[in-house]
Amino acid sequence: MSIFNIFNRGSQFNEGVEQARKTAGAILLDVRTKEEYKAGHVPGAVNIPLDSLQSAKLDKGKPLFVYCLSGARSGRACSYLKQQGFEAANIGGISNYSGELER
Repeated sequence: MSIFNIFNRGSQFNEGVEQARKTAGAILLDVRTKEEYKAGHVPGAVNIPLDSLQSAKLDKGKPLFVYCLSGARSGRACSYLKQQGFEAANIGGISNYSGELER
């Protein structure tokens, strides 16, 4: 079973962030707009807005843990990324995050 199957069962955002931190080489990917990202993001997250994802240069060898505000955009991003051969997990929305935000 892939670590990404865990998130298909409705695990919480905070657990997804923790799993990303524990997974070697993982990228925590924030697909919100640049403005949303600047207003506050999970420390260590990389911002590639959903509308820029197709032109982004990402390493297919690195697992992606994807989030947005509510989980909707990250769901669309994961669908696209998986079609392109990436291992990607939608961890949901930052609105459920209980940690400190980086600005």
